[in-house]
Amino acid sequence: MSVYLSKTDTVEELPLEQYLVGVLAAEMPAEFQLEALKAQAIAARTYIVQRLASGDRSGVPDGKAVVTDTVSHQAYIARDELTKQWARLEAELAKLEQAVKETAGQVMTYQGQPITASFFSTSNGYTENSEDYWKNEIPYLRSVESPWDSAISPKYKTTVSMSRSEFIGKLGLADGAVPVSAGGEKASAFVKILSYTQGHRIERARVGGKTFSGREIREKLELKSSQFSLVMKDGEIEITTYGYGHGVGMSQYGAEGMAREGYEAKEILKHYYTNISFDETSNLLSFKKIIGRSRIKELAPVTMITEVIANE
Repeated sequence: MSVYLSKTDTVEELPLEQYLVGVLAAEMPAEFQLEALKAQAIAARTYIVQRLASGDRSGVPDGKAVVTDTVSHQAYIARDELTKQWARLEAELAKLEQAVKETAGQVMTYQGQPITASFFSTSNGYTENSEDYWKNEIPYLRSVESPWDSAISPKYKTTVSMSRSEFIGKLGLADGAVPVSAGGEKASAFVKILSYTQGHRIERARVGGKTFSGREIREKLELKSSQFSLVMKDGEIEITTYGYGHGVGMSQYGAEGMAREGYEAKEILKHYYTNISFDETSNLLSFKKIIGRSRIKELAPVTMITEVIANE
């Protein structure tokens, strides 16, 4: 398997299972429960097997590798860098290797095909339906409850402030669209929530007379989540977000919460990915010769699966 290393503009070739150790090191804290790490290992393996089986090299410069080492695909720490960074963390590195070894070859499937195993850092208490963030309705990426995040994730609730002019500029609003002050109350004078997703995030909102999707607001304002509330204080706009990431698939802190309660890796995955099954890497990479690559791509919603990670 091959990985494009973005910092050095080089390609690293290595065995798939060894690659997964570098992914785990980048994607999830080694302090997490072993079963959460195993769930992450299976999700990471599933993603790369889906790429290998479909021949997908999108998002890689000149298609020179299967994936990059960034969150555009999966974050990854190269072998040399991992050796240096983790030189004094032998026990932690051994734990990551254990998570990969104990799940060796295990991949999630839907209707016999490897799934696109999207994941993110922290939920707002629910995950999103795929079509509420991307355009594709994917049967195994359904909204489910994730009540563990609020108690254990340091990223569950975040408050940021920005000036009125910055807020207007980022959203492309007219200068008079936002009042100079709203008396320290919720910004209902210029923000109206029109609808929510099944995952309890803002679907559509009208801001200063202009309608946006929740995702658009989140991306334009560089927020951690599309569930948020706004208050004006002393001429500034204070925005509080709940959760961190796109919200589709497995919540990493939710997985950690489940593991703390005694759930095993496959139970965690079955909670976050609806009606999935499990298979072996060897079967799926051989199976591609029979079914053809185009069919494998049908249920894949996006190239990016992580966006943000628990290790940030």
